Amino acid sequence: MKIPVVKNILEANERIALELKELFDEKGILVLNLMSSPGAGKTSLLEQTIEALKDKVRLAVVEGDIQTTIDAERIGKYGIPAVQINTYGACHIDGNMVKDALPALDLDTIDILIVENVGNLVCPAEFKVGEDHKVMILSVTEGEDKPAKYPLMFQESSVLLINKVDLVPYLECDVEKIKTEALKINPRLKVFPISCKTKEGLEAWFDWLLQTFQAKKKQA
Repeated sequence: MKIPVVKNILEANERIALELKELFDEKGILVLNLMSSPGAGKTSLLEQTIEALKDKVRLAVVEGDIQTTIDAERIGKYGIPAVQINTYGACHIDGNMVKDALPALDLDTIDILIVENVGNLVCPAEFKVGEDHKVMILSVTEGEDKPAKYPLMFQESSVLLINKVDLVPYLECDVEKIKTEALKINPRLKVFPISCKTKEGLEAWFDWLLQTFQAKKKQA
């Protein structure tokens, strides 16, 4: 009995996500669904990205958390639009939640919208939110086995950011092995080893983001 219920939920979300995608495309907005486990560095990445690109593109963020507004408050300090979604137990953001958050944003003043999903390596990959790309962060502290254990996240993502590489000297972790295993699952993945603390590798991420936005702008 559970399978039809789950199927119906996913199909309903697909319809809403498609409506959102059409709206974002009409407005020429690049939308990213940012996913990771808790503590991998999503908000830190957003802070670095906003600081680097705020004078080049108009950014906005939808923050997803089970509870609290801590992350939205961190992002709000940078002077960009930030809307908080609290799921109160749900392990992911879905299309309907994003749809409900949109009245708080002026879509005509946004170039790039980043949806920071709830920290989870399973559910967020299954629910579209109208995004152009899913972007995954994996920190080196999580180990090399995550591609094998959570393949759907890697299959669905366009970009993999391997964060906290500054900690590699203190860990038994092989960044190249993570990259190799991830690319076995999804050969199309763009992989960027980064450190939000030292800013290593972030320029490559910024370049990808700007180029991807410009490509969408040309299509609009």
